[in-house]
Amino acid sequence: MRVETAPEFAQAAAAAVVILCWLAFAAVFTFRMRGPRPKERRRERASIIGIVLQGMSFACVWCTGRLTFSPITPDHPAIGAILTGLCVPLAVGSIWLTITAASVLGKEWSFQARLVEGHRLVTAGPYALVRHPIYTGMFGMLLATGLAFAHWIAVVPATVLYGAGTIIRVRSEEKLLREAFGRAFEEYARRVPAVFPGLRRPSDRRPTP
Repeated sequence: MRVETAPEFAQAAAAAVVILCWLAFAAVFTFRMRGPRPKERRRERASIIGIVLQGMSFACVWCTGRLTFSPITPDHPAIGAILTGLCVPLAVGSIWLTITAASVLGKEWSFQARLVEGHRLVTAGPYALVRHPIYTGMFGMLLATGLAFAHWIAVVPATVLYGAGTIIRVRSEEKLLREAFGRAFEEYARRVPAVFPGLRRPSDRRPTP
């Protein structure tokens, strides 16, 4: 019987943590989808394109697997060990951020960009750090999944697809929020970056007229 080496065991443990995080993600969002749905005021259908692109990015990392429990950099074991070590806190932190953000968002949460009756501009919790923490957490899960399961070259197109999809979804959602909240949202957008803490576009800093 073949005995696993220490690196293989570490990689297997990291992969197990990533799978458990995905199960937690699926359970929480399945539960939320079954709850009562508030009356919808408006929907931005362009966000569907962003959802599809993000879905394709996750398909990249799930469908381009490497040998079971092998390191992502087999020719560089030290780098592989570092990346494996990063995988677990990245997955756990990302899923915590995603679930916490969805909980704070409450009835305003949905897959597609929309406004509902009594829609709030949520700026508390993770939304005080970034305007779209769920997308931040999902990107962390994309990277963690790539480190745990994918061939390294698949992470590049996956990141590009995810970035493109996220830009579309952010613009779709913020188009609705700007129309609904006007100056309040503009001030929030100037103060808080979109997806990554500390990273803001010049357009996010423009003065309010």
